Amino acid sequence: MTLSTRYILDALIAQLSSTVPTARNLEQLTRPLLDMLGAVTGLESTYLTSVDERGGQQQVRLARNAGSLQIPEGLVVAWEDTLCKRALDEGVVACSDVPERWGDSEPARRLGIQTYVSTPVRTEDGALMGTLCAASAQRQEVRPEALSVLTLFSSLVGQFIERERLVEELRAANEQLATFALTDPLTGLPNRRALFDELQRLIQRASRDGSSLLVGCIDLDGFKAINDRLGHQAGDRFLQEVAQRLSLEMRGSDMLARMGGDEFVVVGPGVDLRARPASSGPSLDHADALQAAHTLEQRASLATVGRFELDGQFVQYGGASVGVVPLNPVGLTAEEALQLADARMYEVKRARQQQRLATADVAS
Repeated sequence: MTLSTRYILDALIAQLSSTVPTARNLEQLTRPLLDMLGAVTGLESTYLTSVDERGGQQQVRLARNAGSLQIPEGLVVAWEDTLCKRALDEGVVACSDVPERWGDSEPARRLGIQTYVSTPVRTEDGALMGTLCAASAQRQEVRPEALSVLTLFSSLVGQFIERERLVEELRAANEQLATFALTDPLTGLPNRRALFDELQRLIQRASRDGSSLLVGCIDLDGFKAINDRLGHQAGDRFLQEVAQRLSLEMRGSDMLARMGGDEFVVVGPGVDLRARPASSGPSLDHADALQAAHTLEQRASLATVGRFELDGQFVQYGGASVGVVPLNPVGLTAEEALQLADARMYEVKRARQQQRLATADVAS
C-alpha cells in the first residue's frame, strides 16, 4: 500500500466516524460515501441504484459526477440491459474494458462507460435491494483496497436501508395500533374514546372561535327485537348498514361515532355566536342554532328509516330516535354535552312512543 493510499484511507476512516452516526436519512449517509468512494477508486462517477427485479428495472437514486461521464439521478433502465446485472451474473466486481466485455449493454454504450466497479446492496436475508457503483469514461485499473472499501460502503448502505425499513414498519404498526385503539371494530367508526377526544377538541376550538357546537345521540329503537328474531349476525349487519347510511348524511365537519351497543353519537360545529346575545347556560335557544340542530336531527333520523337487507333477510325499519342539541362551549365539558344530547334523545323517544300508542288506539 502506497503512502498516498494510506493517507486516503486514514482520512476516509476519520470521515466515516463523523458521517455514519449523524446521518438521519439515506441521502445524508450516501452522498459523503459517494465522495469518499470517488477519492478511493479514482473514478469520476459514483452512484447508488435501486433494483426492482420483479418489475425488471434499475433506477439511479443518488449520484456524484466529477468529470465528463454523467450518471443522472433518476435514470431508469431495464435491469436485463445493465452492467450491474451482467457483473452479478458473472461474479465480476471490476472491469476496465467494458466495451470489449459488455459491448451489448446499450446504457453503458450510450453513457460511454469504459471502467466500471459494482457491488450489490442486500437485505439481511440476502434479497437484492440495489447496487453501489463507480464508473469512468477512461480506462484505469482499480486497486484491491478500493474494492474492499466499495464492499464496506455497500454493507453500510444496506444496513441503513434495512434500518429505515424497520423504522417505517414500526411507525406503520404504531399507526395501525393507534387506529385500532380509536376505531369500533364492527362498524369502522370512531369509538367512544375517539369521540371524547374529538368532542373535547371541538369544545376548545369553538370556545376560541366564538362558535357553538352540535351534539346528537342516536338510539336504534327496536334493535333488540331484530337481534332476537334474526340472530346476532343479522344484528351486526344491521348496525353496519345503519352506520354507513348515517355516515352518508353527515357533513364533512361532523364526526359520527359508535358509543357501543345500538347507540351512536354525532358531533360537529354549530352557528357563530359572536353576534348573538350571550347564553346563560350551555343550551342555546337562538332560532338559527335550534334550526341547525333540527336539520341535523331530521337528516340523521331519516337516514335510518327504510328497508334493510340483512344477509338475505329483510327488515322494514321505522327509524331511530335522534336528539341533537345546540350548545354554548364556554365552560362545557364533554360529559355534560353528551348528557344534554342524551336527554334530548329521550324526549324524542318518548314522543315517538306516544305517537305509536296514539296510532294504535286509533287503529283499534
